[in-house]
Amino acid sequence: MMVRRPVEGEVHVSYGQMYVESDPDSYGPDLAEAFAGQSSGLCGAAIPGTLWLSTGLHTGDVGFTAEVHDEAPPLDPGWEDVVEVSFRPVSDSTAFVLWGGDGSWELDLEQTDYRVRYCAKGMDAADQEDTRLDGEPQLDCYLLQFWPSPPAPDRVVKQTSAIAEYWHDYARRLPPPPTPAERAEALRQARLAEEEAQRERELAYERWEWGGRSPSQALREVDGNVHGLLRFDAALVHAIDAAGPATQQAVALLAARRACEAAGLAELDWIAAGLTAVTEGRPLPPPLDDEDHVWQALDADPRVPDRTVRRAVPPERPPFERPRPWEEVYLPIPVSDPTELVVGPAAECVQASAAPAEPPTPESMGEPTGKTEYTLTVTIGEPDPSLPFSQPHMALPALLGAAERDPLQAALDAVFAGIATYGEDYPALLREIWSVCEGSSS
Repeated sequence: MMVRRPVEGEVHVSYGQMYVESDPDSYGPDLAEAFAGQSSGLCGAAIPGTLWLSTGLHTGDVGFTAEVHDEAPPLDPGWEDVVEVSFRPVSDSTAFVLWGGDGSWELDLEQTDYRVRYCAKGMDAADQEDTRLDGEPQLDCYLLQFWPSPPAPDRVVKQTSAIAEYWHDYARRLPPPPTPAERAEALRQARLAEEEAQRERELAYERWEWGGRSPSQALREVDGNVHGLLRFDAALVHAIDAAGPATQQAVALLAARRACEAAGLAELDWIAAGLTAVTEGRPLPPPLDDEDHVWQALDADPRVPDRTVRRAVPPERPPFERPRPWEEVYLPIPVSDPTELVVGPAAECVQASAAPAEPPTPESMGEPTGKTEYTLTVTIGEPDPSLPFSQPHMALPALLGAAERDPLQAALDAVFAGIATYGEDYPALLREIWSVCEGSSS
């Protein structure tokens, strides 16, 4: 007979329990579930792929040996309490595990049916002492044996201790375990409940994000800066949506005109021509019809005033409140080499910085090379509201947005750009926009 011992010596128990686990998705067995339907109460095998092992000692080190046999081993009559159960791993990895992750030993079991014998000695003495401290003599010891065997009911082979009798009685008083069909149905119902709860959370968040109501299909599908405008006045977004195409076009033109006036652009001939084109429903004339040329024209026109504005800060809104308790699951995030997290063109810069140092060059010594140098500023988080922005550069997108073919997108884009143009004074612009929307509904 072949035998191997993957675990042998002393192990530390807590709360009088140890486990055998083969389900990688399991968070550990539950006491009542582990013993449901059994006549024995020391080794719980009612949960597929899991064993619950009870000990007499509550806390401390116990003697423990795990053996894997190729056939049924003879029973040593020296053991005081003995039970047998059937067990089948549900994965290719089965481990003997201590409570709270204090230790784990791989048992190297195949995915086949095993008979398991759990033997104990000294359980009553260990139960009376409750705790074993370092240096104190061993109180109880255990033997866990596996061998291939077809499934069979659990049984009490030998019972001597009072604590074993207590646990056997506990197991026999438990209700029978759910059938496979009942377990599958319970899992299905739990999954459906979680999916419904997830939908409720998503809808609740959507209503919170959209100012207390769900968006129309048009708002869901529109391109542009709808989410940016939501932060400033969600009710206005819904009002613009409900106003209809004619009012949306009027809102877009008003926002574009007010933005250009505030930035001092309205009197420039090419800007005025653009506003006229929007008013008449025509395409924007050059250079406004070319995304690259229009910004070059703005930078090159000496008549563009040098005006700045501080960033518009949206009003605070109440934090999102989840509709029901939400259990957070925190998964470990593997941390790899920092350079692996940098992708795209920036990766070449990181690789270059990690390369061995090259000899000094004229460029590195600060000597003239004829090349243009640039400074890059990166802001993490919300921009500083005290930083000034070029008002003409904020206003031009209002005119470009107002020319969009979709009246809803044109209105939303133009108003959002107008807010950026007005900066801290944006409420004045929104009051005018509201008056247009309210006038269309009266």
